[in-house]
Amino acid sequence: MDKNAVYTTNSFYWDTKGNDFLEAIVLPFYGAFVSEEKCQLFGDVSGKKMLEIGCGNGQSLQYQGDRKASELWGMDISEKQIEKATQHLTSCGLSAKLICSPMEEECGIPEDYFDFVYSIYAIGWTTDLEGTFCRIASYLKKDGVFIFSWSHPIHKCVVAENNMLAFNKCYFDESWYSVSLDLAGEGVLTLSDRKLSTYVNALSKAGFVIEQMIEQSDDEIMQSWDDNSDFVKRAKMFPLTFVIKARKL
Repeated sequence: MDKNAVYTTNSFYWDTKGNDFLEAIVLPFYGAFVSEEKCQLFGDVSGKKMLEIGCGNGQSLQYQGDRKASELWGMDISEKQIEKATQHLTSCGLSAKLICSPMEEECGIPEDYFDFVYSIYAIGWTTDLEGTFCRIASYLKKDGVFIFSWSHPIHKCVVAENNMLAFNKCYFDESWYSVSLDLAGEGVLTLSDRKLSTYVNALSKAGFVIEQMIEQSDDEIMQSWDDNSDFVKRAKMFPLTFVIKARKL
């Protein structure tokens, strides 16, 4: 896997296609059928310094700003997404320090500074999970909190066939692959589906202790959807999203 090739492919997608094919997942939602309003992982953030990894269009930063966080910082690999976030936050009367950089690289973010670092459906884009978690740990104060969500690896292994759910991919396969998101083949992304244990072990090596993990779909949110949709049927059988709250030792 060539890290620079992955950066180029994925940043080009977010610069050109944006959220045309991937709907933006933003707080208070962590992903499919999981919400901060129910989980309360952040609690009171008033007066807290916040850094978002993969800030996208800035809506999650707005959520934290509206809840009286004292400082908002964000980073994203896409210059276009940084522009969108700047415009959105300015229109909301909020200021933030936004940096365009891969999350794996040193980019001038202060160390031992933040109360919270969080990432909503972005951490899985990293080409170096252990290195990224170590960087995130360096940004946090002692006892600072890291919260992130991503697609549950089981979700990527199962397909619907003949009114049944069947495994079509090995859970243990973490190799990188390309996926086209439109019929013209223009929206191409490069991804890796990591095991849950890969995330847990990388957190441990970076000096985090896991306080909470969520993978249960919220019944109330599912009830607001069409009960016969394939997405809801899948969510009733296995997790689509996982969220981890970890604390820096």
